[in-house]
Amino acid sequence: MKMKKVKGKHVVLSLVCLVLGYMIAFSYHFTQKEIQNEKNNISGVQWERTLELRNQLNDQKEKNRKLAQELHEKQDKVLENEKGLANEAQEYLNLAEDAEKYRMYLGKVKVKGKGVTVTLADGAYDPKVENINSYLVHEYHVFKVINELYISGAEAIAINGQRLTSHSYILCTGPVITVDGIQHPAPFEITAIGDPDVLTSALNLTGGVKDQIVNDNIVFTLEKKNEIVLNPIIGSL
Repeated sequence: MKMKKVKGKHVVLSLVCLVLGYMIAFSYHFTQKEIQNEKNNISGVQWERTLELRNQLNDQKEKNRKLAQELHEKQDKVLENEKGLANEAQEYLNLAEDAEKYRMYLGKVKVKGKGVTVTLADGAYDPKVENINSYLVHEYHVFKVINELYISGAEAIAINGQRLTSHSYILCTGPVITVDGIQHPAPFEITAIGDPDVLTSALNLTGGVKDQIVNDNIVFTLEKKNEIVLNPIIGSL
């Protein structure tokens, strides 16, 4: 009887242990499965979020690339406009310089600078010379000096202080010459603004203007000037 009771107890205990072990194993398996599912869910959300952020980053990079390209195009356009404005400014500067030169040639503005002064005076009276015109200054003597000065780069010229223009005329009327309707007696002082060395060298060339005038018994005097001021023409001649 005792043996049967002991065996019955062992069977019940084994059955209880079996059920308990099954419950523990099921609980562990269920818990691990829940944990794995939770991990899978978290990983899926993170992946979707990462993918979304990556797409946004790519979109932003594309926008930045387009903006950079647009910026480069606008910079090129600005550079082109600046070059155009610089060219226009240079053109306006050139026009202003040309206008100033034209006003200077027309005698409309005061001119100041280095230059030379040429004085032509009648030669000494010689009773042996029958023709008095042989030692008087004539308009062609003045023309020779003026033409040589202009050819040598003179910027402005005056005769006895009267400015010459591109329309000036010179006539010989007896012992005087007429410049643009105004008479001037000898001696005639021709003032020119320009490089003194160049102007002097041109006039002093052997066989040049000076020698030709001196051979006509005219007194020729040449002097360099550090500063010459020629006033503009007042009114219309």
